[in-house]
Amino acid sequence: MYRQAIRHLIDEVAETEEFFRAGIIAIDITEADPFTGDRTGHEDEIIGTQEQTDEYAYQWATVQLVRNVVPLVLDARPVRRGESRKEIVKDLLDSAENLVHVDNVPMDREFDSQHVLEMISQRGLSYVVPKRMQTSERAQAKRLLQRDQERYETDRKLHLGKNEWHETTLVYRRNEDSEHDDHRQYSVFMTNCGSGHLTEYGYRWEIESGYKSIKRFMGATTSKHFGLRFFYFAFACLLYSIWRAVDLLVQVELTGEYEHSPIVTADNTLTLLKKETGIG
Repeated sequence: MYRQAIRHLIDEVAETEEFFRAGIIAIDITEADPFTGDRTGHEDEIIGTQEQTDEYAYQWATVQLVRNVVPLVLDARPVRRGESRKEIVKDLLDSAENLVHVDNVPMDREFDSQHVLEMISQRGLSYVVPKRMQTSERAQAKRLLQRDQERYETDRKLHLGKNEWHETTLVYRRNEDSEHDDHRQYSVFMTNCGSGHLTEYGYRWEIESGYKSIKRFMGATTSKHFGLRFFYFAFACLLYSIWRAVDLLVQVELTGEYEHSPIVTADNTLTLLKKETGIG
């Protein structure tokens, strides 16, 4: 149902010259509001929370357009216990590629699996993913610090199993604003498109600001019901996407062009929604 609705929305904005059915997509996982109490009947869906507390939470995965196009949430899905990151990324990529032409896929470090990266490469797509530092990466970062070197690139083969390997490039980059004075000043990224595309990883943070806005459209509930909570999240993603699409159409109508910063507010959209549908 969500995929059908977002397709209709894209068809509407695609009639303008300012919207292109192409761009960079960001994949990420967000945590639902945590709760406590009896977990009976919820064990398969509960993933947990980032903090080690007695709270637990469901998690949702999304794929969103970022960079110079209107930031629509192309798809949203729940994350269930036992699912691999490869399954999640494949499902979201299938949805995204059915709607737009995908160029690059920046993702968070929790997707730094070689099997995920190989699957993306097999589709002819480029990726930028930060790598969790292991012993060899920490040793290299220490050497770079000793040489006072800002950047470093090296090719790496990641074992896929049997006699198969995924070839990637590790890019070490020093963070000038780091709070650390040791090797932790460096971040390591994996990419199959060269270090020139590293700046595109910064666009992934648009999805974080998107999540904050999505919460404004989400109804409150105390229910632990998995399906209900996901419906609230997915519906909020759709309302957020409608807001950004309406803003694009309004900007084009008024100015003849589209700027990323909206002129239609979320409150305007919620007010109009309540007036037209009674929802809100």
